[in-house]
Amino acid sequence: MKTLKLAMVAAVGSIALAGAAHAEDAPAFKLAFNVGANTDYVFRGISQTNEDPSIFGGVDATIGSIGYAGVWVSNVDFGNSTDAEFDFYAGIKPTLGAVNFDISVLYYGYTSQPKGSNEDYFEAKIGASTAVGPATIGAAFFYSPEFFGKTGDATYYEVNGALPIGDTKFTVSGALGYQQVKGPGDYATWNVGVGYALTDHIGLDVRYIDTDEHKFGSIYDSRIVGGIKVVW
Repeated sequence: MKTLKLAMVAAVGSIALAGAAHAEDAPAFKLAFNVGANTDYVFRGISQTNEDPSIFGGVDATIGSIGYAGVWVSNVDFGNSTDAEFDFYAGIKPTLGAVNFDISVLYYGYTSQPKGSNEDYFEAKIGASTAVGPATIGAAFFYSPEFFGKTGDATYYEVNGALPIGDTKFTVSGALGYQQVKGPGDYATWNVGVGYALTDHIGLDVRYIDTDEHKFGSIYDSRIVGGIKVVW
């Protein structure tokens, strides 16, 4: 499960840049690497590290003008023997007019998970974003035919946005999402934060995150998460 890992700033920015680039300028194949750390690995409002810090890293490949694929890993703590997550994903980012789309498939895998826990799962994603003045707004839909823990089909809806602060290196961003899972697991989540581009390769992020579901424990509670990400 991917955390914020500076996602609102980095992802929204990369989508906007991809839409502005000319297809003929895109290399046939390009690799980008990233490493980072967070005070907590939070995925859709829920701590994945039992409210402890995380270290993560990944590799992303750009394929042609719109294709991409990648892998990402992080430590996790579900209160059992599971100790790491590895994600594989691939998709395309076509542009139609002023709208940039993101259509992809994601696989979430976990190492050392207890026998029969069925934590691994797939998701499909359809996202779209567009510029509104200096801001970028977007929406995304995720669907899993068999969610984490083999809990059946699940959907996640999200709206998000980002706004650079004048000519500074700061960007304000946020998201509002709703996770639907069979049974009593439905909940809403939201986050808002500020990212800072320390250099062209290093980004910082501080973010407030919360959900409307707290009866399942403190991992659903509100929190402030700080993070750093290095890309090259």
